[in-house]
Amino acid sequence: MMTRLVSADPGAQSAYVRLAQPPRASDLCVPMHLVKTAPLPGSGSNLAQHVVGEVCAASGDGLLYSDLRFVKHGAREHWAEAFARRRIGRYDLTRFPDITRFVLNPLTRQLSRLPDIACNPAAKMVFGRYMGLLTQADRGHGPPDRFAIAVPEEGNLNLMLRFLSERNEWENVVVSPCHCQPPSSARQMVVNQETLAFGGRLWFVDVTWGVASADPFSDPPKLSFTELPRGSVLPDGAQHSKGVPSNQVPARFRRVGVSEGRLRYVEVSRKEPFVLSSFVLDNECTGWTLEHRVALTKLWADRGYPWLPLKEGRTPQIGLLDPLNSSVVYLTVDEHLIVLDMNMEVIGPSLYTGTSDSIPCVLPPWLGSSRIPSAGLSKLTDAGL
Repeated sequence: MMTRLVSADPGAQSAYVRLAQPPRASDLCVPMHLVKTAPLPGSGSNLAQHVVGEVCAASGDGLLYSDLRFVKHGAREHWAEAFARRRIGRYDLTRFPDITRFVLNPLTRQLSRLPDIACNPAAKMVFGRYMGLLTQADRGHGPPDRFAIAVPEEGNLNLMLRFLSERNEWENVVVSPCHCQPPSSARQMVVNQETLAFGGRLWFVDVTWGVASADPFSDPPKLSFTELPRGSVLPDGAQHSKGVPSNQVPARFRRVGVSEGRLRYVEVSRKEPFVLSSFVLDNECTGWTLEHRVALTKLWADRGYPWLPLKEGRTPQIGLLDPLNSSVVYLTVDEHLIVLDMNMEVIGPSLYTGTSDSIPCVLPPWLGSSRIPSAGLSKLTDAGL
């Protein structure tokens, strides 16, 4: 798995990934000179600045999509507070300059820098946290021949912002709805976890309601929608987390992921006995089947685990679904990362970590000898520019 946070190294000449064996997360660092920056504040300025970046998406074959932004903030304001303003009111373009966007091969260290979003001035400041990355190979498998990056307009599934490597430009495209569109036209879908690449489509997730998918290579992309399992759909409005602490939003307790070649949904209840449930989507993408249900309190009772007894207000949360083993879920309790095998009902190794915000990433054996598809992209190799 890959830590979301990306660092920028002023002394580095090329990107590099510190690979780690799961359950530890790998992390990415890019050279500072590749990031668009603004002039340094003067000596009398009350502004400070930081480069803030994150891994936004991973394709099914190991390529990563990342964006980095140069954040200015008041000297007494933490950079995270400035970063959080990105969805409050209108964008402050003086504090959020253009974003640098990359596609990266984590094994070869090859970078492809994407062009700016010019199709819509308002989209200039689109942040990539929920953009998805999908690749396509002419042979149906192996190294990709093209890639697409896409995300639906916030609150509007009928419009998609899309980048196709073969066209080398961003564009707004109208999405064609289908018979399985959301049953309630009054409710707006809010994407609130990373977008998934699966089955030749991108899957946009609202953990309170359902999943929408589309093939971004199609013209026009055709939308499909599937609700979460019965009993898991939350009331309209639950997806809006205004005023809710970040560690208590629904996305902390629910997650959709790809594991063993199937789309799966996992949730954990917020009260004792903290029931963890796992579902798999059927082949027709119309419904879910329960696979596992485990009461965590009973499983770890009287075992002397380091996260016990639970601190007040601290409950188990969903970290990741293991992409290679559908029985394994990564949980977090406080700052402990826990590996749970639901089939064997066995708790594996645990780590004490300050961050649990990661995304799954599978590296196929041919990735180290393949190149990122391009059609005139700004290519950055392990030698830099």
